[in-house]
Amino acid sequence: MESIEKTKLGSQGLVVPLIGLGCMGMTKIAGMDIYGQSDEAESIATIHRSLELGGNFLDTADLYGPLLNERLVAKAIKGNREKYIIATKFGYEIDDKEQLTWQFNGKTAYVKKALERSLKNLGTDYIDLYYLHRLDPNTPIEETVEAMAQLVKAGKVGYIGLSEVSSATIRKAHQIHPLTAVQTEYSLFERGVEEDGILNTLTELGIGFIAYSPLGRGFISGEIKSPDDFPENDFRRSIPRFQGEQFYKNLDLLNEIQKIADKKSITASQLAIAWTIAKGAVPIPGTKRVKYVEQNIAATSVALSEEELNRLEAIIPLGTITGDRYDATTLATIDR
Repeated sequence: MESIEKTKLGSQGLVVPLIGLGCMGMTKIAGMDIYGQSDEAESIATIHRSLELGGNFLDTADLYGPLLNERLVAKAIKGNREKYIIATKFGYEIDDKEQLTWQFNGKTAYVKKALERSLKNLGTDYIDLYYLHRLDPNTPIEETVEAMAQLVKAGKVGYIGLSEVSSATIRKAHQIHPLTAVQTEYSLFERGVEEDGILNTLTELGIGFIAYSPLGRGFISGEIKSPDDFPENDFRRSIPRFQGEQFYKNLDLLNEIQKIADKKSITASQLAIAWTIAKGAVPIPGTKRVKYVEQNIAATSVALSEEELNRLEAIIPLGTITGDRYDATTLATIDR
């Protein structure tokens, strides 16, 4: 197994590679393709190739499928569980018929129920990093985190984290049980965590930062040249950032990013990943193809000078309007 450089995630003891593998696109969610069609055999091969290259940090969630993604991960890691660092998430309520209710549930009883279900689906007796996927507006964060803390005490969870939460929520949660990581969308096209002071809060409290969608949901790869290039059943069609005039404005920005990548003889995706690492994040780009996991992992050895970082950020300065990252209904569910 080759080795990627490792980093401490937060200050609670978890050590991970500089890059993780987002598994969301390997299965549908409620019948909808995420980033086009997936193939189970190719997805499992991607997880195995990632491990060969030292990429043993996998990110999944019970939402994905629902439940199907964890089961796919279980197939991939079978017989090698101890070689992987597994992160999964709960919080989108899934009923006993394995259907999403599209409600959020952070109540104590549900936290325990969701955890037991994830352990079963993943074919393991412990989860390395367990996240609350979205804040339940009807349950105090203190209650949810206390329930998560009990899972740590029981030895079923190693470390805990939150996803898409405000600085105020992070502070409240961290007082109940130390957080190891907070996960939020972060890329050259999405820097809300900087604008909202969340990155500063994480640095102050010694909490790690996981950047999901560091490739702008695949946009930075440059393969999507028009909104019509998204597959018909692809959820990105619902995202304002990829619609109408805004799409083409973003494409112009991407062309400028591509010029810097070309000068370094790397892909725009590799440049974007190297940027997130330089900013102190652990990116978890999602892919279900071996060739892309190889490219993504190679990006961990790309060094960016101060001048290159400044040139990149001058293309899309903080505050640049790039379009909303979710539709209005979904955006309303994010704790800000």
